[in-house]
Amino acid sequence: NFIFAIGSMIGLGAATRYAILRAQGEERAAQRYFSNAVFCACLLAVPFVLVGIFCPGTLLRLMGGDAGIVALGIPYARIFLLFTPFFMCNYIVSAFVRNDGAPSLAMVATLSGSLFNVVFDYIFMFPMGLGLAGAALATAVSPMLSIAICSRHFFQKDNTVQFVRQLPSAKLLGQSCQLGISGFVGEMSSGVTTTVFNFLLLGLAGNVAVAAYGVVANFALVATAIFNGVAQGAQPLVSRCYGRAGARKLLILGSCTALALAAALYAVVFGMTDTLVGWFNSENSVQMARFAHNGMRLYFVGYFFAGFNIVAAGYLSATNRPLEASVTSICRGMVAIVTCSLVLSAVFGMPGVWAAFPASELLTALLTLFLLLRKKKQTA
Repeated sequence: NFIFAIGSMIGLGAATRYAILRAQGEERAAQRYFSNAVFCACLLAVPFVLVGIFCPGTLLRLMGGDAGIVALGIPYARIFLLFTPFFMCNYIVSAFVRNDGAPSLAMVATLSGSLFNVVFDYIFMFPMGLGLAGAALATAVSPMLSIAICSRHFFQKDNTVQFVRQLPSAKLLGQSCQLGISGFVGEMSSGVTTTVFNFLLLGLAGNVAVAAYGVVANFALVATAIFNGVAQGAQPLVSRCYGRAGARKLLILGSCTALALAAALYAVVFGMTDTLVGWFNSENSVQMARFAHNGMRLYFVGYFFAGFNIVAAGYLSATNRPLEASVTSICRGMVAIVTCSLVLSAVFGMPGVWAAFPASELLTALLTLFLLLRKKKQTA
């Protein structure tokens, strides 16, 4: 999760800087960001690679693994960590290709890498008998495939991204990370939410409640990916409109799109709750089904606000407002969700845990609206 978050932060931030500078006509300055992003990602990957080579078991023990888990996890952790540079660079290459007028190619690359991971997870683990090491290998190869597909763009006539010979620059990296913080928090927030919810639910109702949250979380990952797609698709367009009225129109269009998607998503969840839960309830546990049923219907109300928050955070980054983008992202991804889950679970029990997500997203939406309207008044 942390590796992906670093890659997302560097890739999204550097590509946004690139698009903004090109929109301002500063072509030479823009070209420095791609090379610097790749160099810095490779340097930041070195500690992870060294841990993978020399002490993957120590890392697993630090994360709470007992002897049995460590024995099982060492092959997986070692392979995964060794391929850290490819995971990070995949975010960078994809973001720059998307910002250089080839979003369809970036989408095909992402889908191909994901499909490869799913299919070869099974092939490596079972027909080839590689077990967890096979799962790690499938996961490790998938970003390499995605990078290879995206790389086609660099040989096209309409490519404007150039690799510049230069030493890694901490200044350029810092400027990139400023605009990429929403990507970092977005990747990390799922891990934070899962950890907090699991501990709370385990204390309230035991493993059955944790299993119910597993059902909710699986569908939540898909839902969040949809809204991240809207935000990432809008970002290159917003950056090209930097400093012009068209950027705000894109924010309104993106927000309306997110609201329409949230309504469609909730209609499906509300109308098919028991069917969706049943897909993950092979033991036909009545208690788990009841927990998950209530959880799905309460939790997914939050996407009416989460969609706007994700799109707005992307807009703020794309228009070179890193402080506001950081505040919005950290509020929804860390502060608000942790605070709401602790308070509401203490007051309402398990329903409070499920309600924490919509409550935190509503609070973040109000904060985000304040930041957007304040800027509008200052501009006026």
